[in-house]
Amino acid sequence: MIPKSTIDEIFDAALIEDVVGEFVALKKRGANYLGNCPFHNEKSPSFTVSPAKGIYKCFGCGKAGNSINFIMEHEHYSYPEALRYLANKYNIEVEEEEQTDEQKLAANEKESLFVVSNYASKYFKDQMHNSQAGKAIGLSYFKERGFREDIIEKFELGYSPDEWSAFTDEALKNGHSIEFLEKSGLTIVKEEKKFDRFKGRVMFPIHNLSGRVLGFGGRILKTEAKAAKYLNSPESEIYHKSKVLYGIYFAKKEIIQQDNCYLVEGYTDVISLHQSGVENVVSSSGTSLTEGQIRLIKRFTENITILYDGDAAGLKASFRGIDMILQEGMNVRVVLFPDGEDPDSYAKNHSSNELIAYIKEHAQDFIRFKTSVLLEEVGNDPIKKAELIKEIVASIAIIPDQIKRSIYTQECSSLLDIGEQALINETNKILRGKASKPQQQHFDDGPPPIEDFYEPQEEKSSSISSKVAHWEHEIIRLLISYGAEIITVDVLGENEEIQQQEVTAAVYILSNINGDGLTFDNPILQEAFNHYVEMVNEERIPTHQDFINNLNQDISRLAIDVLSNKYEVSENWKNHGIFVKTEESQVKMAIFNSVFAFKATKVEYLLEEIGSQLKIEKNDIEQIRLMTEYKHLKGVQRQLSEKLGRIILK
Repeated sequence: MIPKSTIDEIFDAALIEDVVGEFVALKKRGANYLGNCPFHNEKSPSFTVSPAKGIYKCFGCGKAGNSINFIMEHEHYSYPEALRYLANKYNIEVEEEEQTDEQKLAANEKESLFVVSNYASKYFKDQMHNSQAGKAIGLSYFKERGFREDIIEKFELGYSPDEWSAFTDEALKNGHSIEFLEKSGLTIVKEEKKFDRFKGRVMFPIHNLSGRVLGFGGRILKTEAKAAKYLNSPESEIYHKSKVLYGIYFAKKEIIQQDNCYLVEGYTDVISLHQSGVENVVSSSGTSLTEGQIRLIKRFTENITILYDGDAAGLKASFRGIDMILQEGMNVRVVLFPDGEDPDSYAKNHSSNELIAYIKEHAQDFIRFKTSVLLEEVGNDPIKKAELIKEIVASIAIIPDQIKRSIYTQECSSLLDIGEQALINETNKILRGKASKPQQQHFDDGPPPIEDFYEPQEEKSSSISSKVAHWEHEIIRLLISYGAEIITVDVLGENEEIQQQEVTAAVYILSNINGDGLTFDNPILQEAFNHYVEMVNEERIPTHQDFINNLNQDISRLAIDVLSNKYEVSENWKNHGIFVKTEESQVKMAIFNSVFAFKATKVEYLLEEIGSQLKIEKNDIEQIRLMTEYKHLKGVQRQLSEKLGRIILK
C-alpha cells in the first residue's frame, strides 16, 4: 500500500508534458502541446497535452487522462505500478513491503510475464559477470566485439548457461511458475521435460518504451549446423515482434532531439552506434519492417534514415518496407556503407566524428536511391526500363503529400529521362484506382468512444431531457473550472436594500442549487457535485486537480473532459491587434446564465411531466393539486425568463 502523502508527492512531481514526452513527440502549440496519438493511428495530430491543467486528450479516439492514467493506458500498468514507475522517474522513495512469492503468482498474466522476464534479465546478467563460464564465454565475446563495460551494463547484456535447464531450475526455486516461464518462451516444455530456450547463448534483453523487459534475443556462440545463429522470444501477451524495436527505450529522447531515427538491422549495430555516440538508433531485430514498428517511430519523428551494409543484394527486398514508411507520410533517407562494411564494423573501425560525418555526407533521398539502384540493373533494355518506371511511380503514388509527390515526379523525370507528364499520368492512374476502392476509417482500439455517463457538450437533440443534460454538465464544468473565482452578486441587506457582495463562484452556484433543492438526473454528475459540496463544507475550494486525480475514474474522466478544449485562440491575433473575448474574461456572466438556464430547464422538464400527468389524471382533487403546481411553476418560469433576457437555451 502506497501512503497518500507519497501519492500526492508523485502527482505534484509528474509533469504531464514530461511524462507524455517520453513516449510521444510533442510540439508547442500556444499554451498546449500537440502530437500524434499513441493510442490509434492518425496522420493529422489530434493529441493535445495541457501543462496548465495536467491532462492529455485525443480528439480523434477520445483517450484522455492525467500522468498516471497515461502510464496505465500506454504501458498496461495497474494503478500502483504506474505510481511506482513515476516515483522511480522522479526519484521519490516509495516505502512498501516486498511482494511475496504468493503475491507474484496472484498477479495478472501480463504482470506475471513482466516479472519473470525481469527476473530472467537479472539472472543472465549475473551469470555473465559472476559465473566462471559466463565470464570466460559471454563476457569475453562482448569484449572481443569491442564493447565497453558501461555499454554492456547499459543494454543489460547477459549469458545463458550451456546447460539444459539451469535457468528454469533456478527460476522455479525462486518461486516463479512454470506456466509463465513457458508462456514467456524462456522455457520449453515437452511432455514431462523442461528445457531452457536460450541455452548457451549471449543474451540481448528487448525493452519496451518504459524500459521493462518484453523478451530476448539470443546469439549462439558454438558452430552448430541445425541451430539458428540468432533466436528471439516467441510471441506472448507482452512481446509482439511486429510492434517492438530493439533499442527504442534508449533512443527515444535522442530521436526527438535530433528529429531523426536511424534504422539498422541487428542488435550489435545498435550497441556499436551507441558506443560511438550515435544514440538515435533502433533495430527491427532482423525481421521485415512492419506497420506497427513504423508507427512506433512516428510517435517521435517523421524522419527515418536507414543504414544498410555494403551488400546491395538484399536492398530490393527491403523496398517494400520503405514504401510502407512513405505511405505513413514519413521522410526516408538511405545510407549505404562501403562494400564489406556494416554499421557495426564501420563504427568500430572509425572515430565517432568520422562515423557521423559519413552518415551525413552519404544520406540520400530514398526515391533517388531506389531509382539509381534499379537503373544499374536495367542497362539499355527498354522493357526492363518500363517496368522500373512503373515501380518508381508506384512508390511516388503512395506518398500522401501532393507537393512531395510533385517534387519527386520532377526529379524522376530527369533521372529516368522521361517526360514529366507521362509520370504524372501514371501516378494519377494509380491514385484513381485507390480512390475507387471503399475506404473505411478505423482505430486500433475500436471506434471513438461515446461517453456513456453524460451527454456530450454539443447538443444533437432539442428534447427537454437533452437540455437538462447539457446544463447539468455545464454547471459541473463551471464548478471545476472556476469554482475559486471571486464574483460580485446582489444580495438583500438588513433594510431590504440591494447590496453588492463578493463571493466565490462555488458558493454562488452551490447556494442556488442546494437552496432550491435541485438535483442532477445524471448519477455521475450528482456524485461529482456531492464531492464538491463535501470539500466546500471542509472550508476548501477544490481545484481541478482534485477532480482529475480523483480515485473514482468516472469523476476523473468527467473532469478531464470538461477541461479539454480542442481549440484555443492564437497569440498571433493579439500581435495583429485582434482581441477576442474569452470565457475567462466573462466568468460572472457565464455562471449567472448557466445557473438560471439550469433552473429554467429543470422547470421546463417538470412542467412537461405535470402536463403529461394532467392528461391522464381522473381524480378531481389530484387534478387541482397538479394545476396549482403547474401555475406556480409557470410563474417561476416567467421570472427566470426575465433574468435570462434574450438568452437562447439549448
